[in-house]
Amino acid sequence: MIELSQGGNAAVAGDAVRVALTLPAEADVSAYLLRGDGRVRGDADMLFYNQPADPAGAVRLDVATRTFAVTPSRLDPAIERIVFCVTVDRGTVAALDGASITAGEVVYRPRLGGATEAAMMLGELYRRAGQWKFRAVGQGFDGGLAPLARSFGIEVAEPVAAPPPPPPPPPPVRLSKVTLDKPRQTVSLAKPTGEIVINLNWSRGKGGWGRSGAVDLDLGCLFELDDGWKGVIQALGGTFGNFDAEPWIALSADDRSGDSTSGETMRVNGRRWDRIRRILVFALIYEGVPNWQATDGVVTVKVPGEQDIEVRMTEGRNDRRLCAVAMLENVGDRFQAMRLVDYHQGQRKLDEAYRWGLRWTAGSKD
Repeated sequence: MIELSQGGNAAVAGDAVRVALTLPAEADVSAYLLRGDGRVRGDADMLFYNQPADPAGAVRLDVATRTFAVTPSRLDPAIERIVFCVTVDRGTVAALDGASITAGEVVYRPRLGGATEAAMMLGELYRRAGQWKFRAVGQGFDGGLAPLARSFGIEVAEPVAAPPPPPPPPPPVRLSKVTLDKPRQTVSLAKPTGEIVINLNWSRGKGGWGRSGAVDLDLGCLFELDDGWKGVIQALGGTFGNFDAEPWIALSADDRSGDSTSGETMRVNGRRWDRIRRILVFALIYEGVPNWQATDGVVTVKVPGEQDIEVRMTEGRNDRRLCAVAMLENVGDRFQAMRLVDYHQGQRKLDEAYRWGLRWTAGSKD
């Protein structure tokens, strides 16, 4: 059994995938068959207790066991994702703490104890380069089933008591994360006051290159402090940084095997944010032939009290082994993140592109 953390993914094998939701309390489960634009083709693409199968029989729900039987070969080629969700009528999904979702030999156990939403996307099956994979999502929605369904293009009628009082304006759907998926897209957050966590995760599958055959990514960054000091933090050369002293940034680990489901993590001391001017986050294929499509890599930035920021390395340049992922900047003491996702032949070329001005020499992790 492969256990995933949030954002992790793994391939699923065969033409019969069993997706089971195990819940410790009463709740409704649903699934949505989505095109590449994240929308359904029509109402028939929403599966729940009153509509347990799609017309082609590609996805069938056993309501009693909360289990979906998926036959990918029966799916319309236009369907690229199947999202599996849970909703509660009263309260929040925090009542479901201890829940899990299993897809074949893959399991994800979300942490729901502090959740404030009434609906959540637990996981999804998605097609990548002709292969189906499962991703641990853990994304919440305020408002329950209706706003969840609307986000996929389905209108859900909600009963209104008679005579109906003037309805208040519906609350906006609040995603539990912000995905930066457009060139130079930027998000600005309040000044951080605690630990900022930057996580790099990638596919658990085998990429077919390197000495072990496993996809291996390294997380690193260029930094600049308020006094002009510039440097690099990376496993290469053993420059892991320092969380409690300058530069207030530390790389937690170097996962050279790619077997860790938590990927690699870098911590930033948000209490010292006034001392940090900017951080350029990058991902590096350290060894072997670059194959960005095989990594399916994602960087998640977690700022205390704010929505997570997610950046996916979706384009890929297989002639270049380093990806500049995001620029984190101190703008008026606020936290600003900008999506970069451009590719370079190494750290020296990255430095030249962003005019960092460091002196580079050859290094090794061994």
